[in-house]
Amino acid sequence: MTGEPRVTIRDVAARAGVSRAAVSLAFNDKPGVSAATRARILGVARDMGWEPNRSAQARKRAGTGTVGLAICRPARQLGLEPFYMEFISGIESVLNERSSALLLRLVRDVDEEVELQRHWWRSGQIAGSILVDLRQQDARVVELPRIGLPAVAVGHPDLAGPFPAVWTDDASAVAEAVRYLAALGHTSVARVGGHAELGHSALRTEAFARTLRALDLSPDLQVATDFSGEQGASATRALLSGAVRPTAIIYDNDVMAVAGLSVAGEMGLRVPSDLSLLAWDDSQLCGLTQPRLSAMSHDVHAFGADVARRLFALLAGEGAVSRPARTPVLTPRGSTGPPPRRTV
Repeated sequence: MTGEPRVTIRDVAARAGVSRAAVSLAFNDKPGVSAATRARILGVARDMGWEPNRSAQARKRAGTGTVGLAICRPARQLGLEPFYMEFISGIESVLNERSSALLLRLVRDVDEEVELQRHWWRSGQIAGSILVDLRQQDARVVELPRIGLPAVAVGHPDLAGPFPAVWTDDASAVAEAVRYLAALGHTSVARVGGHAELGHSALRTEAFARTLRALDLSPDLQVATDFSGEQGASATRALLSGAVRPTAIIYDNDVMAVAGLSVAGEMGLRVPSDLSLLAWDDSQLCGLTQPRLSAMSHDVHAFGADVARRLFALLAGEGAVSRPARTPVLTPRGSTGPPPRRTV
């Protein structure tokens, strides 16, 4: 049993009473036909149930090699965030090898990104996309597979749906950081985290609380922020002004850790004599402070390059299985030490 015959450009041209060239111009939104003619051709095509040749579109996209990346961050904040600058430079290193390009856009929320990715894909502007900052119950992993978008997700496989994932082991790294501070003698450890709805923030939050329980440390002091220096500073002031002052704080990025170091100085606390600080996403910022910030270090540039290679493997039809990147490694520097001695 065979299905219904495929509607072709020739069929649409005959029904609309125009040339095949006019139909092609209308379908590809090219100049050469009037707006009224284009609208009439597209209307006829819809009525006939015409669908684009996906294999031809795929060949066209693969030829351009353009990769889409949408990030939900304010432009000014993104420019100050070393992680994304290093991550994008890693992607670009692979794109340069392949004479490809990156199409970068900042969006307000996930819904806006879904519409943007649909537009990019359907208009043939991209060969595939990189999805970042995965949420729990993320609309992108539900909606984007429906349009056939090839993509690699940066996040844990549990969050990535059908997309291949590349991720860092956030839970293990958080546990290592807490255990390190506990080994130094700290019994009151706090964390300044990122957006609560982000998948990797949720994983870190759970791992932090679980490790505290396992080590019989309390209380569970965690504050969610937007990753900015301003909110990192505000969270630090709140923690250091609370009824239970922590002797160590872990920050979810280096920008907030630098802000926290400044707040400690404002409040008359010496680092690390009175307060130990530990940053995530080691960068040059961590080496420019006084004292230098201890950090959970990983090669973000190499991480971005690995993500880009996974995407090109997927586009080449090789299949791209989910794979973890190297787990961040603890790099002690001058901002961590034993807690202050308590006088009785």
